[in-house]
Amino acid sequence: MNELSTGAARVGVCALMVSLWSYVSPAPAADSADVLQFESRPDRIVLKRSGESIGEFVFQDRAILRPYFANLRTMSGRPLTRRHPPVEGEDAVDHADMHPGVWLAFGDINGNDLWRNKGRIEHVRFVRAPAIDSGQLTFATESRLLGNDGAPFGRLESRYSVTQRSRGWRLVWEATFTADSGDLVFGDQEEMGFGARVATGITEKKGGLIRSSHGTTTAKATWGKPAAWCDYSGTVEGVPCGVTLLTGPANFRESWWHNRDYGLFVANPFGRSAMKQGEPGAVTVKAGESFKLVFAAVFHEGPEYDPAGEYDMFLGEMRGSR
Repeated sequence: MNELSTGAARVGVCALMVSLWSYVSPAPAADSADVLQFESRPDRIVLKRSGESIGEFVFQDRAILRPYFANLRTMSGRPLTRRHPPVEGEDAVDHADMHPGVWLAFGDINGNDLWRNKGRIEHVRFVRAPAIDSGQLTFATESRLLGNDGAPFGRLESRYSVTQRSRGWRLVWEATFTADSGDLVFGDQEEMGFGARVATGITEKKGGLIRSSHGTTTAKATWGKPAAWCDYSGTVEGVPCGVTLLTGPANFRESWWHNRDYGLFVANPFGRSAMKQGEPGAVTVKAGESFKLVFAAVFHEGPEYDPAGEYDMFLGEMRGSR
């Protein structure tokens, strides 16, 4: 049954053909130590601040068959996502090729598994090369959806923005799926949506805390429950740090949460039955139509960080951009 509203956003194919490799990040000015920078490599973009890496956007990987962000840190360099690859004896090493850091993936689209690397979200090109304007880093990519058999069955255009915030930095991921090879049917499964795997030291097993927009805490109590945001936080080098995942206000419905005490948390708007919230229901994008999802992640540090206030700011910006 199709649960998308008739007003689902439609996005045309961007005609701008931009090569990442024709763009060189400008050298930062001498007084720009606190601004965002980036470095382009053949398989990734390295996000930087003060010349040091705060994370990587990886768009080509032989093991993980979809774009993802890895090795994400606070602005001061404290680790917030599990090291990728994880270090045996120091990190849990489970699901290393499924939980790289922060990602958008789906265990069932048209029966294809784009979460467990059976199907593929294949990077095609940058439709907008990385650029920094007014302190914000933006770029956009086009990807093909390939089935478990390697056949194409849809398209994804992603727009990314990275912005410094008062207590850290924020990544916004706007994903538009286009059904250009027949209908796209999103299934009902736990492993669907926008996920993160936090650093070992801030997992619930190590004393960290998950809390939701509804005031619920712990992985067990928040699992399967709806929420506008969830925050996973702990202490790194004596400083409160964490990751907040935010859901876009224009998404077709609120997300349920697949949260675990070992460091995984996922905003999932599709798994109604899997998350024990009702009857099974597929979400269908009709052939020729498009479907948009927006999520964000805030990487924060310091005792004064307020996830509710950060979400309110995000909410206002997203509503103002429509």
